[in-house]
Amino acid sequence: MGSLTEKIPVYFMPGLAASPKIFERIRLPQDTYEFYFLEWLVPKSNHEDLAHYVKRLAQNIKHDNVILIGVSFGGIIVQELSKYLNTKKVIVISSVKNEKEFPKRLRILQLTKAYKLFPSKTVSSIENFNKFAFSKNLKKKTEMYNTYMQMRNDLYLNWSIFQVLHWRSSDSTKEVIHIHGDQDKIFPIKHIKNCIKIEGGTHAMIVTKATKINKILQEII
Repeated sequence: MGSLTEKIPVYFMPGLAASPKIFERIRLPQDTYEFYFLEWLVPKSNHEDLAHYVKRLAQNIKHDNVILIGVSFGGIIVQELSKYLNTKKVIVISSVKNEKEFPKRLRILQLTKAYKLFPSKTVSSIENFNKFAFSKNLKKKTEMYNTYMQMRNDLYLNWSIFQVLHWRSSDSTKEVIHIHGDQDKIFPIKHIKNCIKIEGGTHAMIVTKATKINKILQEII
């Protein structure tokens, strides 16, 4: 894959069920970087493995030596993409680098398969597994949901939930830069190793703390 531009290509992968709109507040110098936004594909079936899915997604990356930035489940996806691409940097936000960074409650969900009890139409985010969503500021959160959580295909949701809970990292994953909020209730920072901490950052900080994230991105890339 040859470079189509002299600018550095930056590819963004949104979180589970999210659209690329979650990156609308991310800013980098336009004379240096060119933004490209990956979107979720509908899985071929419930049984499509993550490697096959990621290889299909990789066909939408038209450059070499790219910067990959992923949020939450999108952070897992860019780590998997890096196995098949030449990358300049791999950056994950509000995500995990390996299964050891999952909180205990998600491990229990995986072991008990309790996630199968949730109707897919009500599960648009991993947050719904943990009674944190919609606990405060209902109107604001509902507006954010309607704006950013636009992938509501049942097959995709069921497949994604399974893939998140059963993901296992491997030694072939390249070095990852990790940005994480100290108020993330989905992936609590106490389980996260070697990250750049954002004070007051929640799991939705790609939207709510974009100014701080922009500053960090400019420093690291």
